[in-house]
Amino acid sequence: MECTLAAGHIRVQPFNEGSYSMPRYLIELPHGDERVACIRSLHAIDEFGSHFVTHADWGCDDGVHCAWLIAELDSREDAMHLIPRDMRQDARIVQLNKFTREEIATLILELEA
Repeated sequence: MECTLAAGHIRVQPFNEGSYSMPRYLIELPHGDERVACIRSLHAIDEFGSHFVTHADWGCDDGVHCAWLIAELDSREDAMHLIPRDMRQDARIVQLNKFTREEIATLILELEA
């Protein structure tokens, strides 16, 4: 199952194996916890011209000073290019994957062996 946010409600959709044509990356971009750090981060990303600023989810209002974006891209390097150069050293990029029920069952059997 895959959870997506739709008009303020969580909608759970079945995961269709192979439904993504490209690798998916989670881009995590932390910044300082002072208000000025939040504003500077937003400003730097906005000036960079990246879709990051309008497509990212931000945790600042909840005290988690980080932005997250999931993007379908050809490579980790392409993900890095979505981030302003002076913010790249703090970024974390994770290639995402899904597990099928069959894969989970195989892994559980491996654990029990």
